[in-house]
Amino acid sequence: MNWRAFEKWLRENFSYSYAKDLLNYSKRFCHVLFNGEASELLRLSESVRKVVMASLSNLSKFLGVYSEWKRLVEGYGLKWSSGKSEDYLISRMAHTENNENVLEWVKQVKAKIPKLSVFMDFMILSGLRLREAVNSYNLIIDLAREGRLSEYYNFENEALEHYRFKSLFIRRSKKVFVSFIPERLIEEISKQEKLTLHQISNWVRRDKKLKSRFPELREYYATVMTKWLNQSEIDFLQGRISGSVFMRNYFNPALITDLHERVFKGLTEMEKRIS
Repeated sequence: MNWRAFEKWLRENFSYSYAKDLLNYSKRFCHVLFNGEASELLRLSESVRKVVMASLSNLSKFLGVYSEWKRLVEGYGLKWSSGKSEDYLISRMAHTENNENVLEWVKQVKAKIPKLSVFMDFMILSGLRLREAVNSYNLIIDLAREGRLSEYYNFENEALEHYRFKSLFIRRSKKVFVSFIPERLIEEISKQEKLTLHQISNWVRRDKKLKSRFPELREYYATVMTKWLNQSEIDFLQGRISGSVFMRNYFNPALITDLHERVFKGLTEMEKRIS
């Protein structure tokens, strides 16, 4: 087994940290794929089994034996998750009821860590994943300093066109294509210093002893936008392209002439709530 080649393949398709996890678990459990014996996976906790299955799935694709892996999954009745959709919904509802409002957390972060103030506004208004937001934030700063911001930010449509930078934003498992962001915020970002995930984590968790609730901002964005956008439009803006016939063959955001207008209605409401 050429592990170096597999590691290179993983890093071309996934973030560094996730590729590292996939490689480690692939090395640890590759015998399951090679021997065709998967009973031990049934004894793993759900969280561990999920990443092990993801690792072996990718390894099988790399080796060209994905059909054998699928038969193994089916034969042993392996499940990616044992949860039901209604359980996840109830969990999210309970989470919202039992914890402080995520916007209060945002205001707390902005007050205690002023150098993250502009970034937090960007996180809320973009609905991006944390890694995507950091990449986008830093790219805006770099291009603005080079006088090339128009290569990324469409000033006419007030949209960040992530799809123009595929290596950063069009990954194998996570993608993002376009984000509508007010020009004034883009201008403010261009004046900031670049950030890293490590810095953000240290400032929030270690220095200020705050919870890390960044994933909840993405959920908040999607929830608020349901007032103005349909599910397909929200999925598009958050980089979720499902396997449905409609999304793959017929959905074309370029033909939705009022999408910009409706998105900015949602952004305006969110800005009011965090001001």
